Amino acid sequence: MTEAPPPPAASRSRWSAGRILLLVFGSLAVLLALVLLAAGSTLLWANGQKDESGYFTTSSHRFSTDSFALVSDDLDLGEKGPDWLFEEGRLARIRISGTSAGAPVFIGIARRADVDAYLAPVAHEVVTHVDVDPFEVDTRAEPGKRPGNEPAPPGQEDFWAVSSSGVGPTLTWDVAEGSWVAVLMNADGSRAVSAQLDFGARVGWLIWVAVGLVIAGVLVLAAGGLMIGLGARGGAAAVAPLQPEAVPAAPALAAGEYPVVVEGELDPGLSRGLWLVKWLLAIPHFLVLAVLWVAFLILTVVALFAILFTGRYPRGIFDFNLGVMRWSWRVGFYTYSALGTDRYPPFSLGPEPGYPARLDVAYPGELSRGLVLVKWWLLAIPHYLVLALLVGGGAGFGWIRWGGLNGLLVLFAAVYLLFTGRYPRDIFELVLGINRWLYRVVAYAALMRDEYPPFRLR
Repeated sequence: MTEAPPPPAASRSRWSAGRILLLVFGSLAVLLALVLLAAGSTLLWANGQKDESGYFTTSSHRFSTDSFALVSDDLDLGEKGPDWLFEEGRLARIRISGTSAGAPVFIGIARRADVDAYLAPVAHEVVTHVDVDPFEVDTRAEPGKRPGNEPAPPGQEDFWAVSSSGVGPTLTWDVAEGSWVAVLMNADGSRAVSAQLDFGARVGWLIWVAVGLVIAGVLVLAAGGLMIGLGARGGAAAVAPLQPEAVPAAPALAAGEYPVVVEGELDPGLSRGLWLVKWLLAIPHFLVLAVLWVAFLILTVVALFAILFTGRYPRGIFDFNLGVMRWSWRVGFYTYSALGTDRYPPFSLGPEPGYPARLDVAYPGELSRGLVLVKWWLLAIPHYLVLALLVGGGAGFGWIRWGGLNGLLVLFAAVYLLFTGRYPRDIFELVLGINRWLYRVVAYAALMRDEYPPFRLR
């Protein structure tokens, strides 16, 4: 018996789930790595801002009250957290330094309950908010249960965890579990307290967290780069076995035609009311595209560096980004970028020649290494300004938009369709032209071509 011949090479999917996942997760890993590296670098920079004693310090500011005491808002630590984390001194060491221009002042830190019991009979103020620039302190007045009384001098009390008094008091405190407050008073307990205060904190573990974040960022970046490399290389390998005649043909380009082709065929039998719920039906596509466009943006940055050093756009990344644009155009054509068809779009990065919305970008040969640095932002600014009017800045996934002139045209066509059962052909051609303009600029800004996009709808 003669065996059936194997399926033609063209029938094999060029985009396996494994390759797509490698590129998507590799891109997300790169994004996570950049966040980790940014956080670690920021902490390393912050660690270098310490003073000679190893403290992060604030500027000196005046704190004052006409009552007997100024009390900080409470610092509540560890009552619901792990005990090992809140062992005394593990988190940080706090330093408070003061300067009095007159009578000696007292600075102390104690548990909230002890301070409340001590100051409950007398008038005092509680700090509720501090603005640094410009400096401003908001307080809440506590009149006291026996306003005529005067508290005993604070230095005579034994509940303070740490305290200091004089014209230039300084205290240090190892942060510990519990609910704590800092108190500023005159040393003799009299009214009208005023002093210049500055605060400092020494955090011994900060450098280790910073180094750990940087190391983690480097490792995640390497893993993400490896996944992107494997996914992109898989693309080149998958294309190699295809017979030339089996490769889906790109739309033919006439002489002088721009190498980005966007096509759409208006469905003559559109439902009058299906467009009212297409936003709901397309949610699965929107969720997938939200992830794919994150990968698209990250891979475009990868391609930028590849072009800068080699003059070529990596073929695997090019095919993936082109697939994301194709998928987006099909979903946009089905939904509110055009409402041109009722056929549900396929979940595919491939060309899908049987679907009424098609998009293709011719793969470039050599690309300019210099243009790659300016074309996506500087040179494309005129197009961005025009597209702001044509498609607006409305909400959307990737480049599926429903704002600007395009959104108004599609809305008018949808209402007309609802009442007449017909989609105005002239409006469709204008909507299709706006989307052609949009995707030509997307391809140019995504570094896929060097030819400057034309200012036209055809």
